[in-house]
Amino acid sequence: MWPLYTYHQLLAFLLTFLSYVLLHSSRKTFSNVKVSISAQWTPSGLQQNGSAVALSPGVTWEDNKLFADVGEATLFLGALDSIFLFSYAVGLYISGVMGDRFNLRYVLSFGLCGSAITEFIFGTLTEWLHFYNVYFYCVLWVINGLLQSTVWPCVVAIMGNWFGKSGRGFVFGLWSACASVGNILGAFLASSVLKYGYEYAFLVTSVVQFAGGVVVFFGLLTSPKEIGLSDPSETGLRSMTRDSDSQRPLMSDDEDELCEEYSSIQQQEEEPEPQPKAIGFLQAFCLPGVLPYSLAYACLKLVNYSFFFWLPFYLSNNFGWKEVQADRLSVWYDVGGIVGGTVQGLISDLLGKRAPVLVVSLLLAMGALVGYSHSPNDQIVNGALLATTGFLIGGPSNMISSAISADLGRQEALQNSQQALATVTGIVDGTGSIGAAAGQYLVSLIESKFGWMCVFYFFIVMTGCSALFIIPLLFREIRSLCRDSQARTHQL
Repeated sequence: MWPLYTYHQLLAFLLTFLSYVLLHSSRKTFSNVKVSISAQWTPSGLQQNGSAVALSPGVTWEDNKLFADVGEATLFLGALDSIFLFSYAVGLYISGVMGDRFNLRYVLSFGLCGSAITEFIFGTLTEWLHFYNVYFYCVLWVINGLLQSTVWPCVVAIMGNWFGKSGRGFVFGLWSACASVGNILGAFLASSVLKYGYEYAFLVTSVVQFAGGVVVFFGLLTSPKEIGLSDPSETGLRSMTRDSDSQRPLMSDDEDELCEEYSSIQQQEEEPEPQPKAIGFLQAFCLPGVLPYSLAYACLKLVNYSFFFWLPFYLSNNFGWKEVQADRLSVWYDVGGIVGGTVQGLISDLLGKRAPVLVVSLLLAMGALVGYSHSPNDQIVNGALLATTGFLIGGPSNMISSAISADLGRQEALQNSQQALATVTGIVDGTGSIGAAAGQYLVSLIESKFGWMCVFYFFIVMTGCSALFIIPLLFREIRSLCRDSQARTHQL
């Protein structure tokens, strides 16, 4: 057994990381092929972006009459994003409660495999059958949002079960890079097969995700207690002592005494351990810090997911770059988010507080958004600005959705007999997804009416609102830091 992180901890880290990487790679596919999809759904060609593939917009228009122009198709794509995120948000509230009541492995595997099948039908099967229907797309995306919502509360709860609070900011900061790594993987998978048609991008990512769900079902342990290890929040992972006479010889001169002791131990073992009671939904919402962080995450996830859903589309349409180039350039935002989540998580561990790191990063992010909105038509400069923006926006987003959610779900206000980790995670991420859902349609609406510059002004306002919701927590944590500093001074 390793001194710090056991083999089982590493396995739980890798499998939960893999789960969300695969989920986000398939989710990213939709944003990466929006230009191709809008061309397939409208009578306009795709030659101006250099992504001419085996599409038939004329035939699609004549047979199905989906949309008259790219503008209408863009609005519908924004509506699909909002539909997905609204159903995802509703599902998170439900999935969080389910995660604290059912086996996390079953819920997680069901979500991964079910979502993979839904995306295959949406992007691949409908294209192979040449079946195009707006209402069918909407229904599929509602189902997909509900299925994908089962994954995040489960993986955060499993990580919270395996890793204690000590070093959680760094561990979760590194682990929360799973979304960004998934975005990068999805971008490269989609761009590598896009020349054959967007349906193959959906095919590749959905097959890989389904395989990942099968691996998780057979290989993941959701808690140390499943293999007789104690809670990591207590004294580190160690074997639980179950048989106090395990070191005794099989035969003894005093057999009667040995039999009596064995009988006593057996009776103790037969008494069932009290199972932790799952906390109620409203109780979890009223826990200290849950509401302000949920509201802050609603504003921040709106901005973060707008980059996630619209960045390749923006780069392709605003700068005229090829769709494949736009897909690959967009990964720099995720690279910044990976580094930001890890570095800021480590700093918050050293401080022992999360809010000061978040507020400083969000204030700097407002300046970064101003800078990126004036980015020149140069891919190197654009990539550098994207990485900086991702560091300052993706970093806090990763922290709130993972490390802070785990802190809130295992805080001192909870009794030891209560389970709240998955429920709290579902509340925080669900509220964030409601904000993100509203934002996706607003982005497409603002862009069509006023242009991309007004979209960036909207992002700046939302980032500022996110910081405002955290400021009361910031003051509380600063006062706590001052009291600790004064206490250490008096001790000296």
